[in-house]
Amino acid sequence: MKTPFFDDKMVAQICFVTDDLDKSAEWFSSFFDAPIKAKVTSGPRSEAETEYRGAPSEARCRMAFFTFGNVEIELIEPDEHPSCWREFLEKNGPGCHHLAFKVKGMKEKVAAFEAGGYPLLQKGEFTGGRYAYVDTEPQLGALIELLEIDAR
Repeated sequence: MKTPFFDDKMVAQICFVTDDLDKSAEWFSSFFDAPIKAKVTSGPRSEAETEYRGAPSEARCRMAFFTFGNVEIELIEPDEHPSCWREFLEKNGPGCHHLAFKVKGMKEKVAAFEAGGYPLLQKGEFTGGRYAYVDTEPQLGALIELLEIDAR
């Protein structure tokens, strides 16, 4: 039996990469009359265990979050280190970077995507879970992010 890519078909998050988080977050907040839920900076490599294209990366980013019903909007400003965020920004300029879906069993889900021809680009840890970006840019013009949230 084929391992399903997703546990459900609900989009958890839509992310845009920007070169100026503060400016983009203020515009987004004003345009949509939506409060900024949070602004955070990702953890250092020692915490996040970030890997980009199979190698350790010092990549970090600043993020702003907004809530629209069941969907979270994320804005990301990458630092100068190699990452899928930096790569996207340099290749495309600001724009839609990924759609995120919550999953259980991250290793199995990543393996299913890779077996389907969608390689892992970047992965890392955050307080309360982990993420992985798989390369669906040729098909979607954006990546798919898998989010695994630890049980509470």
